[in-house]
Amino acid sequence: MLIHFSSSCTCPPSSSYFLGRLSNSRPPYWECPLKPRTHFFKSLSSSSSSTNAKFLYPPARRVDFRSGAFSGFDFGSVESVLEAVGVLTAIIVVHESGHFLAASLQGIHVSKFAVGFGPILAKFNSNNVEYSIRAFPLGGFVGFPDNDPDSDIPDDDEDLLKNRPILDRVIVISAGVVANIIFAYAIIFTQVLSVGLPVQEAFSGVLIPEVRAFSAASRDGLLPGDVILAIDGIELPKTGPGVVSQVVDIIKKNPKRNVFLKVERGNQDIEIRVTPDENLDGTGKIGVQLSPNVKIAKVRPNNLFEALNYSGKEFWGLSYNVLDSLKQTFMNFSQSASKVSGPVAIIAVGAEVARSTVDGLYEFAALLNLNLAVINLLPLPALDGGSLALILLEAVRGGKKLPLELEQRIMSSGIMFVILLGLFLIVRDTLNLEFIKDLL
Repeated sequence: MLIHFSSSCTCPPSSSYFLGRLSNSRPPYWECPLKPRTHFFKSLSSSSSSTNAKFLYPPARRVDFRSGAFSGFDFGSVESVLEAVGVLTAIIVVHESGHFLAASLQGIHVSKFAVGFGPILAKFNSNNVEYSIRAFPLGGFVGFPDNDPDSDIPDDDEDLLKNRPILDRVIVISAGVVANIIFAYAIIFTQVLSVGLPVQEAFSGVLIPEVRAFSAASRDGLLPGDVILAIDGIELPKTGPGVVSQVVDIIKKNPKRNVFLKVERGNQDIEIRVTPDENLDGTGKIGVQLSPNVKIAKVRPNNLFEALNYSGKEFWGLSYNVLDSLKQTFMNFSQSASKVSGPVAIIAVGAEVARSTVDGLYEFAALLNLNLAVINLLPLPALDGGSLALILLEAVRGGKKLPLELEQRIMSSGIMFVILLGLFLIVRDTLNLEFIKDLL
């Protein structure tokens, strides 16, 4: 989803890298439109108003921003791109501010605070700290003068980060993660108070949001907004995990053969016969987008207690999704590795979300924060978790640090790996941009 570059050669412990994963499991013959989702689901048996509705977070459900990431990105309008970059930059600033404040409040020397990486566009100095904005707002870093040869601070100064007790260093290194977790909750809480949370209620059938021109569906009379209630005499239930796949499977198995659909159009139920075209692999296709048939309403809290309750449930729901997605990535790495995306992809997805609704942008920002927090805790070199692992090893060794040369070699190798991976993802995701594909 994102590569978060932190380029501070003077401060490996504060460097923060972020590798995210987009769930992009849609098959090539159908696609779902982007819709705002929430972890609050009204009980289907509940007939009460939204303020009294029962809400449930289904553990198996996963947030899925359907970006088309691996079949072609579309940045869309400049405004939506700027909104996505703004969200990403704010998340980076919050993460690095966590490191910065944790160090400053403990009296630890800090030499640099940078937003972005690459060439410096603007900078100023205050209280012996260089604050800078750099050319590419896709990362950031906090620099410490610990191993800076140009620093005039004595090497044995007790306020250098490397000379502080283990607990002080743990607080500084983990503060970025804590800041992102708090920011994620704050975003959700703001959403609850300002626009409310979207609530989905499922209905029978499968919705057709879009019909492609000159497709079998267009030729045989299907229209956007139609709802497929039955296919070949099989009634479709209320939206479930397999209802869309059920329709797709039948269409795939019947190329150039009639498929009979019972369709709800407005207040009428009509019968439509569709003859799927044949793909190169011999499967059928009709050229439509399919999505679960859900209606979305907004729920707003009546008081502060409800706002905190709603925000807490949404926060834990999103957290579960992030952790579950990470677990699935490691358990099925060979299949999921291709779904790891870089900064170009995340901006493209963010731009699409921004063009959709403000609800999606809130959830998108919260998810990025939680992804950054979780990924940074992994015990890998160049991540915050890697630095924490070295400190833990130091504690196990009775306070004896690893040789400085070995520690720098470990961190440098991790940084190099992340940079190379980031460059690969940037190139791959850039080649997937729609206007780049058109040029090629």
